[in-house]
Amino acid sequence: MKTFHMGFPWQTFDPFLFCAHHQDVYPSGNEQLGIDRDQLGGRALGSDFEKKDGFRMYHGKQIPGFPYHPHCGFETITLVTEGFIDHSDSLGAAARFGEGDVQWMTAGSGVQHSEMFPMLQSDNENRLELFQIWLNLPARSKQVDAHFEMIWADEIPQWKTNGVFTRLIYGKIDEHKQSMCPPNSWAADHRNHMQLVQYILDPGATLQLPGTDGPLNRALYQYKGSSEINEQAFKEGTGVFIEEQEKLTIINCSESPVYFILMQGKPIGEPVAKYGPFVMNTSQEIEQVIQNYRRTEFGGWPWPTAEHVHGAGRGRFAQYPDGYIKLPNQIS
Repeated sequence: MKTFHMGFPWQTFDPFLFCAHHQDVYPSGNEQLGIDRDQLGGRALGSDFEKKDGFRMYHGKQIPGFPYHPHCGFETITLVTEGFIDHSDSLGAAARFGEGDVQWMTAGSGVQHSEMFPMLQSDNENRLELFQIWLNLPARSKQVDAHFEMIWADEIPQWKTNGVFTRLIYGKIDEHKQSMCPPNSWAADHRNHMQLVQYILDPGATLQLPGTDGPLNRALYQYKGSSEINEQAFKEGTGVFIEEQEKLTIINCSESPVYFILMQGKPIGEPVAKYGPFVMNTSQEIEQVIQNYRRTEFGGWPWPTAEHVHGAGRGRFAQYPDGYIKLPNQIS
């Protein structure tokens, strides 16, 4: 059992590139679903990553979040456990999702998107917690068409047994299975044994993680609370790289819940070249992507503003590039 400091973003292992965990408590929103200027004094708006008064604006200037920006050569998997994200992209896709929903986007050959955090509560605080995992693509898939997939909370298996809450974001555990993902994802091939799981242990609860066979990278991230793992004390912000066939016994010996994310997958085993939002195999490919983006802007930006949101009265929805609208509790 090898341990490491998680940091920000979290250190991950092939096929994952990193995980960003964001948690903010925003004030009440205004008519534009943003935050009034008198509450934003002293911030470096446009690049505000310093947590002040309990929240950050990130790259947003009026609405917190990430105005339109490009991606290429990998995938984003975004779980929102509190609050909401408004997604818009250069494919014409759009969504409002949160409260346990997952958005899975293959950037492939290139896409622009925005991820804004609408302040939907006008008379109360707006809480937000999200996890965004960057999953690499193998060389053969880096030029596939971009693809957007919305997975609602009620499509994600979740259960609680003996004080252990499990949310199966992707993969298979016993009789439980979640296999929705884009068609060209590394996860789509079951031989890659992808697994993404959130665990929450009540005080006194015990979680047993069995060993695995085969060449898999597997890591457990303790992002909130303290525990005992294989009779060793673990503090918040500690990660565990789990060796092949290694079993873990995790006990919450504290008086508060303890929270984990588990990431597992077969490594892609290819060179990684990264430049900001672009992930390829070589520096020459990165240069080609930059040239392509300057020439095409990955289809441009079809929305009226960089910090695009979808209106105060709208609930959760997903609109695909072909115009199909998927709503929660709707049979796929």
